[in-house]
Amino acid sequence: MQVDFRSREVTLKLVYYGPSQSGKSSNLRALQDRVAASHRPRLITLDANDDRTLFLDLLPLSIELGEVTLRINLYTVPGKAELSATRRLVLRGVDGVVFVADSRNSATRSNAESFVDLKQNLRDIGRALKDLPLVIQFNKRDAFDVRSDEELCALAQRGSEPVLRAVAPRGEGVCETFTTLLEVVFARLDAAGELSRTLRLSPTQLLELVSKTLALPSAIAGARIGDARS
Repeated sequence: MQVDFRSREVTLKLVYYGPSQSGKSSNLRALQDRVAASHRPRLITLDANDDRTLFLDLLPLSIELGEVTLRINLYTVPGKAELSATRRLVLRGVDGVVFVADSRNSATRSNAESFVDLKQNLRDIGRALKDLPLVIQFNKRDAFDVRSDEELCALAQRGSEPVLRAVAPRGEGVCETFTTLLEVVFARLDAAGELSRTLRLSPTQLLELVSKTLALPSAIAGARIGDARS
């Protein structure tokens, strides 16, 4: 979290990470479409010729909190193996990560390799995944030959991070993934004493205010895997 006392701005950096063509950019496009028109930002994208993200996507969100402005910058990373240096650059200063996994059985290896890559790139910049707010999204739930809900539930029960299902091009699970990550990030910042001291709001109050301002659904029923709300 970056705090600019002069301009009265607080900035959060959230990164969507995952293998190539898992749906990272689709998440940001769908989220952009669902933000209230009065707050809808422009999605900044650098694309390669084959329609895969070359460098990054950036979706900047802004919420007025009285005398303070909360800026939430959402980034994607390129999935291609040879662009690891770009992924490390994007991860610098990150406050939370959505790992976008491809639900298809054929993508199991690429998901695993990308997750290992995430951990290694964080280590290279002096960070540890275990200390970073993380949400895992299994995208492409409408595809053929996907991993079963039972298998995803078993995976979710192995770890403490929230796991959600999504079909990003249709917007399913997209807002839920975003608000779940905010929930985890706000709780982590509050535990460190940074949230209430800087914004004078509890995590619950801040999440409700962000969701209301952007006109996003805060409920996660049907999207989160492995708890009573799924």
